Amino acid sequence: MAQRKSTGRSSLSKRAGRFADRFRVSDPRRFRLTQVDPADTWRLRSKEQAAGLLQEGVERLTELQEMLYAKDQWSLLLVFQAMDAAGKDSTIKHVMSGVNPQGCQVHSFKQPSSEDLDHDFLWRTTSRLPERGRIGIFNRSYYEEVLVVRVHPEVLMRQKLPSGLIGKDLWKERFRSINEHERHLASNGTIVRKFFLHVSKQEQLKRFQERLDRPEKHWKFALGDVRERAHWDQYMSAYEDAIRSTSTEHAPWYVVPADHKWFTRLVVAAAVVDALEDLKLEWPKVDSAKRKELATAREVLAGEG
Repeated sequence: MAQRKSTGRSSLSKRAGRFADRFRVSDPRRFRLTQVDPADTWRLRSKEQAAGLLQEGVERLTELQEMLYAKDQWSLLLVFQAMDAAGKDSTIKHVMSGVNPQGCQVHSFKQPSSEDLDHDFLWRTTSRLPERGRIGIFNRSYYEEVLVVRVHPEVLMRQKLPSGLIGKDLWKERFRSINEHERHLASNGTIVRKFFLHVSKQEQLKRFQERLDRPEKHWKFALGDVRERAHWDQYMSAYEDAIRSTSTEHAPWYVVPADHKWFTRLVVAAAVVDALEDLKLEWPKVDSAKRKELATAREVLAGEG
């Protein structure tokens, strides 16, 4: 990846920590999902007001991602979870719009395959973790195993677990496995940031209706998504429990208001920029042998002039 002279911290970058911290779950024991208004836009009043800040954030993220790639020591895992139509795809698209594809890996996890079901619940995502120097994005993730599976117990029955392991403490055991997994990632150089895009039931209804009214959106529509609305309260309870049980210092959750997509993108961008800024990334320094090689190259090229 080409190196570019840093333009310094952007306006969003300077405020990223404070901006993102507003939606970071820092005290999970006291967290309640009802504390977050899905329509919140904090101090921003319009899409136009946010557009400039988002562009600055994308530009700074591009710089930071290039340094992350060049340094080849850290990796960043971004986990996105949400109800249908909350805007995961568009958020990923806009926030990562300036990132070099060579340094970014996106994986969407649908229903598990028969091979997935023959392994533990973390297996299929573990093989998709980002390499050093890269940003990995999980569009849904291993958290489905404490969300969808919890809301639909019949799914659990297809996972071939020994009956003696399915008890009242199953979800606590899975939360513990997730926390240990994320702690292991952090101790090996993978920064983990998790985002729940919190859309209201009313806004989801509006977006479903828009998909029905616009032919170019029909491909995104599935009747099953509509039927899941009948389990809305169960999902909210499952999300709240998962967030309270797995938001840790090394792998925090951000509960991001999602009724206004332009605001969602800005909060996510701020959190990603903040995570990378914390690494205090720099361009790799070259040793004397490399400097001598560069000097020789300069002489050879000058001789062609």
